[in-house]
Amino acid sequence: MVKKWITLPAAALCAGSLLLSACNDGSPVSVSSAQPAPTTAPVPAPTPKSEETALTAPLTGLPVKQKVDKRPMMVMINNQSQARPQSGLTHSDVLYEVLAEAEITRLVALFQSDKADEPVGPVRSIRPYFIEIGKMYDAIPVHAGGSPDAYAMLQNENIQDIDEIANAGAYFWRESFRKAPHNLYTRLSKLDAGAAKLGYRQTLKSAASPVFAPVKETPSGEPAAKAEITFLLKKYTVSYKYEPSNGTYKRSINGEPHIDLNNKQQLDTKNVIILGAEHKVLDNEGRREVKLTGTGPAYVLQQGRLIKGEWQRSKENELFKLKKDGKEIPLLPGKSHYLIVPDNPSFESHVKITADQ
Repeated sequence: MVKKWITLPAAALCAGSLLLSACNDGSPVSVSSAQPAPTTAPVPAPTPKSEETALTAPLTGLPVKQKVDKRPMMVMINNQSQARPQSGLTHSDVLYEVLAEAEITRLVALFQSDKADEPVGPVRSIRPYFIEIGKMYDAIPVHAGGSPDAYAMLQNENIQDIDEIANAGAYFWRESFRKAPHNLYTRLSKLDAGAAKLGYRQTLKSAASPVFAPVKETPSGEPAAKAEITFLLKKYTVSYKYEPSNGTYKRSINGEPHIDLNNKQQLDTKNVIILGAEHKVLDNEGRREVKLTGTGPAYVLQQGRLIKGEWQRSKENELFKLKKDGKEIPLLPGKSHYLIVPDNPSFESHVKITADQ
């Protein structure tokens, strides 16, 4: 390429758009080789990690990679001896145990953040206060039948439910290794398909979330290495024993580990919450009314310690508020097990706390 040289007088103005070399006293300046001045876009300062928004599962407070806004599936789980060990319970975020009728308890398992698609069951019938628990979490109740009062509640309030008997038989199956009615199972993928087929909303609309706090180096409360809970049957005792190696309480029934049939793992939890509530027998079948609003005594076991407080709840979409001296007791990130026992003859008569292992 042939270059042209132009001699500029010292007094001449520098041609800023064409000549990017310094103005001089007549020295030749190359026009064709002049290049635009490079521009550098400002680099934004990195966001400190402390300011990043961490995603956590609503019901466990544990870190998750993707936002969890799916409505939980709330499955009624048979807890009679013929139904144990049950399947899928190690994958539930929250587990409730409440009396169903007579002296039999039922497990209410809420599944939301765990993606495991294994058999869940055996599935049994629903009660009005189980429906009330579901409302706390904006959950879809999953069941096989129910009491007359429960069916009336589902119908009158247009509650979206998945019922093996009434509207969703195709999403359940019977196993041959157990006898009916202890052999009805489902899985989460089937329940999702059933909810979609029935046209149910599957994203959370509004639901309360527990208050979580980090593990404390020095936890509050008195020593509590073990808790024994008796609902009514003296020969059926649920116990939780603290495991210091991972900070969980392991669940047993009559001294035997309560395991998940799918993976043979023992059920455990970071938070054991024992609540005392008013129970009332309604009929000859022993069906009950359990009052889940108002106030009552509460024991919260965490990190091998017991906090004695009370629960409060005033409306249907509100979780149990656990309080000690007027301040809320936060849960530890992880699974939570709630056990609701009668307050008669006293709350304390159903619970035994042992300080040592």
